[in-house]
Amino acid sequence: MSKHISSELTSIEHFHQESPEGIHIQNLSQFFTDTFKCEPDFFTLVPGRVNLIGEHVDYCGYSVCPMAIKNSIILAVKTFPSDVIKIVNIDPNYGHSYKNNADQLRIEVKPGKAPAWYCYVLCGIKGVLEALPSGQKPVGLSFAVTGNVPQASGLSSSSALVCAAALATVYANKLDISRKSLANLCAKAEQYIGTQGGGMDQAIALLATTGSAKHIYFNPLRSEDVQLPDGCVFVIANSLSELNKAETHHYNTRVAECCLANQVMAKFRNVVGNDVNRFSELQEKLGVGLSEMIELAKQALHEKPYMKQEICTVLGLTESELNTKFVPQNIWQTNEFKLRDRALHVLQEAQRVDIFCGICREQMPAEKALKQLGKLMSKSHESLKTLYECSHPELDRLVALSDGIALGCRLTGAGWGGCVVALTTKDTVESYIKMLKERFYETNPTIKGKDLNMFVFATEPSGGAQIIVKHI
Repeated sequence: MSKHISSELTSIEHFHQESPEGIHIQNLSQFFTDTFKCEPDFFTLVPGRVNLIGEHVDYCGYSVCPMAIKNSIILAVKTFPSDVIKIVNIDPNYGHSYKNNADQLRIEVKPGKAPAWYCYVLCGIKGVLEALPSGQKPVGLSFAVTGNVPQASGLSSSSALVCAAALATVYANKLDISRKSLANLCAKAEQYIGTQGGGMDQAIALLATTGSAKHIYFNPLRSEDVQLPDGCVFVIANSLSELNKAETHHYNTRVAECCLANQVMAKFRNVVGNDVNRFSELQEKLGVGLSEMIELAKQALHEKPYMKQEICTVLGLTESELNTKFVPQNIWQTNEFKLRDRALHVLQEAQRVDIFCGICREQMPAEKALKQLGKLMSKSHESLKTLYECSHPELDRLVALSDGIALGCRLTGAGWGGCVVALTTKDTVESYIKMLKERFYETNPTIKGKDLNMFVFATEPSGGAQIIVKHI
């Protein structure tokens, strides 16, 4: 992998014309030409992702184990000497287009409303433009967007769109930047939309390698390939219940609860300082392992929910100070926080990630390894359901249907809707998918007549973001 991502180019000839990606690129190119009356200069392709284990731990500083999937977001792009930005979408359901000067980009998100789809493109553009060397004038860009990552499904369509736009802006403006640096930039840029994420989605989108999952660490960002046991097949099943994590207060409430739990635990151990805002930082400061952190959470945090005033008293802060330091503005009215449950989920889930990746590294029989991985995934879902309270009845129904057929099944992504990921084998995957189609999807009148393969499908580890050009 070369130092600068802008020098890593893929020829359009790499994509067979009859492949799904090839067809998407051809259709997008024609749409671009029809819309802008010129051909695109290049394309960027960024995969969606499925997190195998490690949910809601990245923003607490702990490692995760995702893999990129075949489904992707693709942008067709052309540069212009002017600094005008134009954005259109091939899908007529996303009817609004966007046009503005590069120095006048505004990302406006109304409280309680989902951001306009093009705001994610603007996040990527804005993040890169702010990183340009002083005095460098940005080029104008026309974008056309397509993709087959289901929206609001927990497969990271929004982050893929941010990364695709950022990658295009990097290449168009000839900016030298590594994949790791771009992943960090994109993680910060997505916060323009109001989501306090932890960086997993952007990291796997840019660092993924074909055939491997990734064990991704943060602070600093680094990754290791995870070779999955022979014979394993992961299936993604959509609950048909959507949640836009930038639209809801639930996600940011969980982020705040983790931060506040960490502060109360730090106070309990008389740890002070501005460098202990996350569980991982407190753990490092104390010099202890995850087992000790779990015991600390049980000692320092009581079982019943905390009211905001109690947290203020424990930390010696006014409500205004607490809000300013630790609580996102869109949840300032929230008065109840379940600190113990949230802390226990995060710390135990971080343990499960380490065990999961450790099993994959061991030379044990595949059948034994798969059973252990499946049990970890099932424990993860139970924790997300009961301690983190981010599941959904339809997600739980998919998990229940999977019991005894799949080796393990859990929600993936932020939760409150979206998808589950199930661990199966080459011998059982077809019968498992058939069962879900019959018992979950065919009985749902809202998708009658639709291709059920859009909602439930097997997937394998795919590669990361690509810049696609006509000639190399």
